[in-house]
Amino acid sequence: MSSKPHRDTIGIEDAVILSHEHLPGEQHILRVQAPGCAARARPGQFAHITVDPLRPLRRPISIMRHSAEQGWVDFLYKAVGEGTALLARRRPGESLSLMGPIGRPFEVREKRPLLIGGGVGMPPMICIAESLRGGDRHPLVILGSEVPFPFDPRPSQIMIPGMPEGVIGSMPLLEDWGVACRLASLAGFAGCHEGYVTDLARHWLEALDDSARAEVGVYACGPHPMLEAVVALARDYGLPVQVSLEEFMACGVGGCAGCVVEVQTDTGPAMQRVCVDGPVFDGYRVF
Repeated sequence: MSSKPHRDTIGIEDAVILSHEHLPGEQHILRVQAPGCAARARPGQFAHITVDPLRPLRRPISIMRHSAEQGWVDFLYKAVGEGTALLARRRPGESLSLMGPIGRPFEVREKRPLLIGGGVGMPPMICIAESLRGGDRHPLVILGSEVPFPFDPRPSQIMIPGMPEGVIGSMPLLEDWGVACRLASLAGFAGCHEGYVTDLARHWLEALDDSARAEVGVYACGPHPMLEAVVALARDYGLPVQVSLEEFMACGVGGCAGCVVEVQTDTGPAMQRVCVDGPVFDGYRVF
């Protein structure tokens, strides 16, 4: 058996675009028919996608949702460069080459997972939340964005201890699943906390008693400064923390070593590849 079994999941298939939703802030939700990827995907993994037939270099995009039964996979991405701008032009019915799922996934162990996603780091948190539906764990999802959220926030009917007054905005999909969620932004959106995701997380952690706080594990994906702040927050409370890193990639399968980051190991610092040694790492080993 491979010492890194998550590498054995990688496959290549021609994925047919089922839908392509275009949202404010150059955000897009892409759904493709990709049965192989859908059957093997786990929260935190990503796919390496060919954005255009004339652009050989693929783009890594996190998996947001997937259905093994129906064979589809959803991706949320933001068009920030030439490659993703080309991807945004692709239409339903067209095919694209998809490699995936790739990478080390999140491993959720605690009874009270605290899921923190910022910007295009939201998809892995949604994927974790869906994987926990109907189980005995009680996640709290905190999402942050400085552009309009890729959904219309809904006032939540789920009470969450410690939340500041008026912070009631939630993601409708999570609300429908019965998953507690709150939103944060510095852009002044109604119902959202005007501040950072870590501020909301601290409010919640402070409201828990010691026994409940001992059941919390932190999981995060988003911009580097946000992840650094999340790890600092987890350190303040002595909580385990896993982070998913975002790096530029070329091959996406560990061959080019273009996405390496320094990670602290038991034997000292080492350079590890985000694509296959990650993208999920122990937060304390990265920060």
